[in-house]
Amino acid sequence: MTENIIELQNVDTIYEGEKIPAIHNINLKVRYGEFITIIGPNGAGKTTLLETINGLIPYTSGTGHVFGKEIKKHKMDIRKNIGYVIQNFDIDPLAPFLCKDIVMTGRAGKIGLFRFATKRDWELVRHNMDIVGMKGFAERPIGKLSGGEFQKILLARALSQEPKLLLLDEPFSNLDLSARRKMEKLLTKIHDEKNITIVMVSHDLNFIPQRCSRVVVLDKGRIIMDDRRENILTSDMITTIFHKEESRV
Repeated sequence: MTENIIELQNVDTIYEGEKIPAIHNINLKVRYGEFITIIGPNGAGKTTLLETINGLIPYTSGTGHVFGKEIKKHKMDIRKNIGYVIQNFDIDPLAPFLCKDIVMTGRAGKIGLFRFATKRDWELVRHNMDIVGMKGFAERPIGKLSGGEFQKILLARALSQEPKLLLLDEPFSNLDLSARRKMEKLLTKIHDEKNITIVMVSHDLNFIPQRCSRVVVLDKGRIIMDDRRENILTSDMITTIFHKEESRV
C-alpha cells in the first residue's frame, strides 16, 4: 500500500462552461495520518480542491489517486471512505428532522439502498454524537441548534461513515471564538483517537489548529507554498497575500 492517502499530479479542474481552471497544475501528496490545513483568500480554489479530491468535480487534466485508486474510475468507491463536511450546509429550521436522524444519514453509504439501520448503526451514531459532545441532543430538532452545535452534528455525521479521510470545508466559519477553540480541541481529539487523516480548508490565518503540522497555501488556483506550519505563518509571502485580501474587503 502506498504511504500517501492522496496523490494529485499536474491536476487542473475547470468548471463546465468556463475556460480558466479553478485550480491549476496542482501537485499534492498527503500521507496517511497527516493533519493538514489548506489556506488561501476567498476564491483561491480551496473548495474546488476538496471537491476534486472527493470526486465531485472531475479534473480536466493530470492524474489523481485517493487510497491508491484513480479518482475518476473509482470515485463512488472512494467516496464511501471519505467524510466530507461541507460549508454552508443549510437545513430549514422548521424541517422535522432530529439530530440523530441527520447523523444517521452518514451511514447511508454503508447500509446501502432499501436496507434499514441496524442496532450497530444506531450504536455508532450515538457513539459519534458522544465524541463530539452532542449525545444529549439526539432527540433535539435540527433547526433548534446554534451554529456551533450544528457544526458538531455535521462532524458526527461524517464520522458515522467510518471514514479513513476527513475533508473539512471551513469548519470554523460562523463560529465565535469560544466555539472555534472547542472545535479545535475536538478535531485534535478525533485525530488522536481515531487516527483519521484530516484535510481542512480555511481562509482564516488566525485559526489554524496547533495539531496541524503542515500548511498548503492556495492563491488564484495554484499551490504557492507547502511547508511546516511555523514556516508558513512567519513568511513574508503569506502576509502579502492576506494583506491584499483584507484590502479588497
